[in-house]
Amino acid sequence: MGTETQNSQLSVPICLSICLFLTACAASVQSTAPPSTLVLIPTETQIPTQPPASTPTPMCMDDLTFVEDVTIPDFSIVAPGSSLDKQWRVQNTGSCNWDSRYRLRLVGGNPLGASTEQALFPARAGLQAILQVLFIAPMEPGEYLSEWQVFDAKGIPFGEMFFIKVIVQ
Repeated sequence: MGTETQNSQLSVPICLSICLFLTACAASVQSTAPPSTLVLIPTETQIPTQPPASTPTPMCMDDLTFVEDVTIPDFSIVAPGSSLDKQWRVQNTGSCNWDSRYRLRLVGGNPLGASTEQALFPARAGLQAILQVLFIAPMEPGEYLSEWQVFDAKGIPFGEMFFIKVIVQ
């Protein structure tokens, strides 16, 4: 056996030893790698059947409180056919802001020459507003009542009713 054959016979076991050593090192490097370097490949894809639940938006509540008559106190004596500028101070005691969709409507009594539906003055929740209706006193003597209430954007009445009550003489 020559030196060349002897060297090649020795190199096979050395090569095998080196390969085993490197394989063992690679295994230990993989096992000590931090978990964040691991990549998970899903074997099954799940498709959600319902959209995620959303947080509901809280609904505001409408309310109105009568504060005072600003003009023409109840049982005021007025002349037949006179113009009556009635104003009420009210407070928006609800949590909704009143906008142009809110209306003031006649709900009882005599319209006294006024339109039976009026635009409501916008008012933010918690603030006061002056509501105004222009009336005309009837020509016939007597006691007259006109009752009003506020309606929301959907046409639903809310809050206290208020009125004008006059005596025509």
